[in-house]
Amino acid sequence: MSVSTGSQSSSVNSMQEVMDESSSELVVMHDDESTINSSSSVVHKKDHVFIRDEAGHGDPRPEPRPTQSVQSQALHYRNRERFATIKSASLVTRQIHEHEQENELREQMSGYKRMRRQHQKQLIALENKLKAEMDEHRLKLQKEVETHANNSSIELEKLAKKQVAIIEKEAKVAAADEKKFQQQILAQQKKDLTTFLESQKKQYKICKEKIKEEMNEDHSTPKKEKQERISKHKENLQHTQAEEEAHLLTQQRLYYDKNCRFFKRKIMIKRHEVEQQNIREELNKKRTQKEMEHAMLIRHDESTRELEYRQLHTLQKLRMDLIRLQHQTELENQLEYNKRRERELHRKHVMELRQQPKNLKAMEMQIKKQFQDTCKVQTKQYKALKNHQLEVTPKNEHKTILKTLKDEQTRKLHFGRPRQVDHKVRSSKPG
Repeated sequence: MSVSTGSQSSSVNSMQEVMDESSSELVVMHDDESTINSSSSVVHKKDHVFIRDEAGHGDPRPEPRPTQSVQSQALHYRNRERFATIKSASLVTRQIHEHEQENELREQMSGYKRMRRQHQKQLIALENKLKAEMDEHRLKLQKEVETHANNSSIELEKLAKKQVAIIEKEAKVAAADEKKFQQQILAQQKKDLTTFLESQKKQYKICKEKIKEEMNEDHSTPKKEKQERISKHKENLQHTQAEEEAHLLTQQRLYYDKNCRFFKRKIMIKRHEVEQQNIREELNKKRTQKEMEHAMLIRHDESTRELEYRQLHTLQKLRMDLIRLQHQTELENQLEYNKRRERELHRKHVMELRQQPKNLKAMEMQIKKQFQDTCKVQTKQYKALKNHQLEVTPKNEHKTILKTLKDEQTRKLHFGRPRQVDHKVRSSKPG
């Protein structure tokens, strides 16, 4: 695009230069139709129009300045032309033609600028359209990402609720099983304790009857002593039974605690297994969601790149079409300008060829007048030089000096200036 921009700016600058050049030429032609170039042109009047002579530019040597009479004549013609109230038909036609050319150039430049503005509007409109399309595409993708994220959150929430419900259900079942297990142990221990106590009672009765029989058989022991021995034996038996009962209760408590801990251990292991299963299920769910999100983002990136490429291709195609149209217009304008300039130069050349004899005659008269003035000046200079030489040299050399000065003056007048006059006249003739 930098190359095209450079070509556009160069084309615009070239057309602007053409406009400036044409405008300057038109202004010069309108401003003063009778301007006299003192170094290369001669004033000539025909139908109140003064034609400039450009034939004198071929001679690089300085031209002699016009005389006072020529300058006064040129000033007279210029004043007459400037204050003329009636214009000739040729002058009016030429001014109309120049005005039409100026309007044509302005219309061409205004059309070119109008085309550039239209192209710029087309590019801006297309860029806005493509930007809106890209914004809509990105908004659609963003909504899809947000929808996927919301669905993933909802699925994870459902999974978490499901897992919490399963854990709560397992906890309730475990608590019920634990309570049932404890009740079973307590019932069995209670039954064992009841059986143990009944056996102790039976054993106590048996021992009591046995002691009574032994005491009844022993008639030698006093009754009081017998009572003491029976009481002591009862105390020993009760103490022994109490120790056995306490030992049984201790064993039952240890058994209860041990079995409860074992049961709780089984419940905790099962709960940990359930939690691990839930964690694995949650991680698998998240991994699946991330894989889906990654695939979706890759798809979004590919679609975005395709859309960007398509938009850039469309924008570049429009720019190239507009540049080709602009270059074609510039080329047509340049060709038209070249043809118009060729016609103008051809018309100018034809007019110069028509005016050439009159210009040559006027120029020849001017050159002859300049030659006569130069001869007069040289004659005066010769007289002054002769007087000076006669004053500073002896009288016997006066004759030789006069002859030398006379020969030199004759040589300059007859061989120097006539050749210059002839050269100017020939150089002013058309080739």
